[in-house]
Amino acid sequence: MAATGRSLLGLPEHGSELGIFSLADLEDKDLDQLVCRSRAFFADRTDHDEPLRGKIAGILFTKTSTRTRTAFTTAALRLGGQVISYGPHDLQLETGESVEDTGRVFGRMLDILVARTAGPVAQLKTLSRVGGLPVVNAMGLEEHPTQGICDLATMSLHFGALDGIKVLYVGEGNNSAVALAHGLAHCTGIELTLLTPPGYGVPEAEVARARVRAAERGSSIRQVHALDEAPDAVDVVYTTRWQTTGTSKPNANWREEFRYLHIDAAFMSRWPDAVLMHDLPAHRGDEISSEVLEGDRSLAWTQAEMKLTSAMAVLEALVQPRQASQ
Repeated sequence: MAATGRSLLGLPEHGSELGIFSLADLEDKDLDQLVCRSRAFFADRTDHDEPLRGKIAGILFTKTSTRTRTAFTTAALRLGGQVISYGPHDLQLETGESVEDTGRVFGRMLDILVARTAGPVAQLKTLSRVGGLPVVNAMGLEEHPTQGICDLATMSLHFGALDGIKVLYVGEGNNSAVALAHGLAHCTGIELTLLTPPGYGVPEAEVARARVRAAERGSSIRQVHALDEAPDAVDVVYTTRWQTTGTSKPNANWREEFRYLHIDAAFMSRWPDAVLMHDLPAHRGDEISSEVLEGDRSLAWTQAEMKLTSAMAVLEALVQPRQASQ
């Protein structure tokens, strides 16, 4: 959707951005639609009329990816489209061509672009604005919104509804955590606690932004750094690897600063009814134990599968305006 808060399914204006850049930009109904379609595709991946038939999707990944790249490539093919894949050294951006010129070319040849760069989301908005095509932020420096859509769809599938759930996020305050905060802020009566090591939290500006929307819906979002500040009641314990793609830690012994957040059976015993979520890849022995990740309370593998169905929902939604404008 455009950064102005326009509906995801509205026609783009000249010189505006169209795509998914941050879940904070979405209207409630648009995010709800994406979650519902993710669940529908999870039940039946043929529940569509090939909306990408005759369309070309560019898949640009300059950083490593297993789930997201596979999900969007497979999603485009399942929806009837064709795919052009670009790796980290395939474009003339590597030789100094500007983002603006790259966007102009993409807009004349592609129908939609999915991009993971771990760079500023502003660059993706530039590609969309200059190229006049929808762009999906498949992970930028500030946020990983398609992961957030997948996460909400996974919770919705398991619990039946999102309103009122209590989520404990454990680990680095990375771009997945930002997406989770902005996504859950759309829901009513939720409680999100971000348990992050001191110095590795979700940026306060992002937390504050999410809190504004959450407060309007009777929800709460707070960030803490000590385990004894975690809530007594939790429906979901969500963790992530401690080393986010494209980032580095200034302290060579940073793992020791994270060690108290290792999720094993003893950690999970604090909340015996909670399910476990992990955005993967998992580093067993760091953020999580194999026992918990492979245990019967883990939704991690359903969550991974829903990367595909949420990618289908995103591509289906964004291609509609292009079809309507032709």
